[in-house]
Amino acid sequence: MTTKFLDRLSNDLTQLLEDPIDYNVSIEVGEAPNNQIFKIHSYILQSRSPYFKNKFNETSFNDDHVKVLKLHDISVKAFDIIIKYIYGGIISLEKLENSIIFDLLIASNELELNELVEHLQTHLVNNNASWLRLNFVQIYLTSYRAKNFKIIQDFCYDIITKHPNTIFESENFLSLPEDALISIIKQDDLQLEESKIWEYVIQWGEAKNSTLPTNLTEWTSSDFLTLKETLKNCFTHIRYFNISGDDVVEKIFPYEQLLERQLFLDINSKIMAPSKPISSIILPPRKILTKTLPTRNASARLSSQIITDEHALEISSWIDKKEIPYTENNPYKFELLVRGSRDGFDVSTIYNICDQISNTVVILKLEGTEEILGGYNPLGWDKNNNQWKSTQDSFTFSLKTANLENSILSRVNDGDVSNEIGYHLSESWFSFGYTLVLRGNLKISKKCYCKIDEDYKKPIRSAEFLSPTICPPPSDKVTFSVEEYEIFKITKRNDLQ
Repeated sequence: MTTKFLDRLSNDLTQLLEDPIDYNVSIEVGEAPNNQIFKIHSYILQSRSPYFKNKFNETSFNDDHVKVLKLHDISVKAFDIIIKYIYGGIISLEKLENSIIFDLLIASNELELNELVEHLQTHLVNNNASWLRLNFVQIYLTSYRAKNFKIIQDFCYDIITKHPNTIFESENFLSLPEDALISIIKQDDLQLEESKIWEYVIQWGEAKNSTLPTNLTEWTSSDFLTLKETLKNCFTHIRYFNISGDDVVEKIFPYEQLLERQLFLDINSKIMAPSKPISSIILPPRKILTKTLPTRNASARLSSQIITDEHALEISSWIDKKEIPYTENNPYKFELLVRGSRDGFDVSTIYNICDQISNTVVILKLEGTEEILGGYNPLGWDKNNNQWKSTQDSFTFSLKTANLENSILSRVNDGDVSNEIGYHLSESWFSFGYTLVLRGNLKISKKCYCKIDEDYKKPIRSAEFLSPTICPPPSDKVTFSVEEYEIFKITKRNDLQ
């Protein structure tokens, strides 16, 4: 019978790390002035990490019989967690922010700690999928470049194939590397019409050649040749023979010069004489799902640059006063009314667009802190009356992000309260009590603030950012500006069973 005393072994080795007797390696981690020196033992590191084994073989001892390494691209916090894992085989992720866990994953991959790389990926996918979706493009690009992040890559491809707009309509789409774009358009189950894939590929290629004329009628043969060269590796993955005749005429014909002559003739031949043999390779049609995609991503598609579907489900559950958040089939439609970057950031703009509209959600992404604050207003906006209105159904919130483990919900206090919603267009402010106050130009004025308020049950920001007074000066740290804001009209859906 074999007995393993692993806990004692882990504890003893961890103690050796804390009191590094006979250490022979010094590793400088991080950038000055926040760098830190770790004194460790080469035999332990090289037995656990192929990266360190190779590094130690390449590095000579100095006069003090110590090998000196520098790891400036890994944070001190991440390396401290990793080195304790290497020595003691123990890691705790419960109190770590998701962004730190992801940095930890990147560092673990660099140090070739495959066991830890797999564990961290599994943890993120199983426990923090909403955070991965919130930072989807960054996560996808990082995981694609890493090559060793198969679990997260599979997670990303599942989202991309089922909901391709996640990547194709993102602001980072045009900056995708060629191989990343090809890996997407190669997917057999990409849920996108082939003509749309063609359009996105053309759009991507044109973005890579900024000198091309904006008007296609002004293009020369040289312009077409330039784009053809850019997209030659993408074109082999377009399934031309699954594009309708109408779309071929409208979308392919204007770019005839991009295609090889025989391919263009065969595309035309298939339209005019479908049974006639052709010489071009015919790729199989994509596996378009016959069943409807999850309802919350179909007829209730969320048009937001700030919140995720999971955030919308959480807000909807608050509207319905559910203790357990909805996980799918959002019962509400979020119709975008106002977006700061599109319509303007002044409070007066909101009043003019939203006047007399009820059941709205205000979403704010704060400048500098990445906080997402907001509130639900069941009453109609009123630009003609400066007044306070009473309602028991409004609430404010701070949504879960990379820097906030759980969302904060603040409902109206029970009892005789009357200042839940405040309107004052003439002084350019709107207010959920004083728990969330919007003033002036939300982007440049830096007049918005949060305060402990008797009308709402709890504050939605940490104590250091709560104003002790009404209308603090813009110079105060408790005031904030917004990077972006959105307002949605919330309506019941009629397409659910």
